[in-house]
Amino acid sequence: MNTDNITDFGHEAKRKKYLQLLIASFLLIFVTSCTANNKKSSTTNLERQQVTLTVSAAISLSDALKEVKQIYQYKQQNVNITYNFGASGALQQQISQGANVDVFFSAASKQMDALQKADLVADGTRSNLLTNSLVLITAKDGVPLTDFKQLTDGKIKRIAIGEPKSVPVGQYSQELLTNLGISQQVKPKIVFANNVRQVLTFVESGNADAGIVYATDAKESNQVKVRATALANLHSQIIYPVAVIKGSRNQDAAKSFVQFLTSGQAQTVFKKYGFGVVK
Repeated sequence: MNTDNITDFGHEAKRKKYLQLLIASFLLIFVTSCTANNKKSSTTNLERQQVTLTVSAAISLSDALKEVKQIYQYKQQNVNITYNFGASGALQQQISQGANVDVFFSAASKQMDALQKADLVADGTRSNLLTNSLVLITAKDGVPLTDFKQLTDGKIKRIAIGEPKSVPVGQYSQELLTNLGISQQVKPKIVFANNVRQVLTFVESGNADAGIVYATDAKESNQVKVRATALANLHSQIIYPVAVIKGSRNQDAAKSFVQFLTSGQAQTVFKKYGFGVVK
């Protein structure tokens, strides 16, 4: 027997085995690399995915929230904020009827309580964020009142307030007038508005001689004059709660936005517009 042939055969077998192992190793490295790149690509795509959040908020928050939006979207460029401003009661009804809303920011606890009772608020996301106060306004050249009780004066023909059942500022105003003991006296003069900004417009346009609005709204108008500020013990505490809606399809983004609203940067904006911050 030729031993050289046996030796060559053994070497050839080893070379083939080595090549097979080498090819298998390369294939394993290639597959692992592709898988890792695919996972990285998927994560990157997810992070860059554009998200649109619908925020239903009390109209008294409109100016402050528009500024907050600019700051937030600069920081989170993949998130687009769309606001739906209105009376808190009307917004609550929309959400109860299935409106596509991610975040609700109310001007009173009553509306948020109703949604929470109906199990429409995401657990652990509700926060009492802001406070406000009630003021009596007239046109700049209007009757120079100094006290809410002077609304009974014959010179005051029409008084604008929010509709108490659906507009938080109207609820607070009705409580104030009742606690002052003048509710029945001024009842024939009352003109109801659909939201606090409409109360402001009625007074600015002369369609009402006086009105009751939030201090923050009066601050935004150069056509009215604040005549008096209501004592806090004459109406329910004005609290603005915010929460993520349970039916939101963008839970993480909505929670992130609500968290930003509690940040020092956002609170600085709210204070600029005259809101108090719950501590």
